[in-house]
Amino acid sequence: MTTVLGISAASWAMLMAVSPLLQVRQIRRRRSSAGVSIGYFAVLLVGFAFWIAYGVARRDLPLVLPNSVALLVTAFTILVALRYRPVA
Repeated sequence: MTTVLGISAASWAMLMAVSPLLQVRQIRRRRSSAGVSIGYFAVLLVGFAFWIAYGVARRDLPLVLPNSVALLVTAFTILVALRYRPVA
């Protein structure tokens, strides 16, 4: 049972890690990131970095991998949001 739960949790973590790409798609389609909170994504970015550090310290690859993907996707999302930020 714990193996099934572990695989399910790791799979869902990877899905969560790439989910900000849905926001990127919206930003690019609208050509604006006016409704996107970059601060929100920045907070997530720091949290992912902490989880990666914790996972490395524990040598816990299932913790490190999805959080690493999430960190990269979130950083990319921030860059896209900044690129499409309307000029004030």
